[in-house]
Amino acid sequence: MSDAPLLAVDNLSVRYEQVEALHGVSLEVHRGEIVALIGSNGAGKTTTLRAISGVIHAHSGSVTFDGADITNLRSDQIVRLGLAHIPEGRQIFGDQSVYDNLLLGGISLERRASTRLAEQEIRRFPVLFERRRQKAGTLSGGEQQMLAISRGLMSRPKMLLMDEPSMGLAPLLVREVAQTILDLNAQGVTILLVEQLASMALAVADRAYVLQNGVVRLEGSRASVAENPEVVRLYLGGAATASA
Repeated sequence: MSDAPLLAVDNLSVRYEQVEALHGVSLEVHRGEIVALIGSNGAGKTTTLRAISGVIHAHSGSVTFDGADITNLRSDQIVRLGLAHIPEGRQIFGDQSVYDNLLLGGISLERRASTRLAEQEIRRFPVLFERRRQKAGTLSGGEQQMLAISRGLMSRPKMLLMDEPSMGLAPLLVREVAQTILDLNAQGVTILLVEQLASMALAVADRAYVLQNGVVRLEGSRASVAENPEVVRLYLGGAATASA
């Protein structure tokens, strides 16, 4: 792991009209890491990812990715630099086929390269290959999450921003998503994981940040965060779960 972070967020503030949603958030993700960003609903987790990926503009502060200042660049420019965002709620194209969703994910690539990569990604999850001609909106929640992950990988990212991948999934599927995150990381993908399900996030992460009311309240290794009494009380239901 190099000393320079792959992603550095420095003193980031975001406003929605007159309401400040983030108050000087700073975090780092190094190449090869899985870093979790946990917190309750409304803490600012999704806003942080959206500001990083250019979906919304920062009011102040900076975002640096792979040595380049990407603060307030357009989302398509950021994707081309190697940073992909898998949004909350999957946001697949329900009226398009599974395969066409993948092609849309590779829109920044040359057509032939996009087709080759789609042929690979459609096999990442066997169920997607079986249903490649099916409309994506007819998939189950777990299958849609698989598709969202594969679509995010179509841009050949150096790093993934994953927003609530366990949302609405049964416990068995949550475990499958957690294993997928570990597998992707083992293949060289750096991941910033936003999760309300803190036990899952801390089970896979190397380090974690706790966001509360738009401010980073705690950061550290997954073990130190998972053993923090306040984190246990607020997010882990009275029992820390920090093992992978």
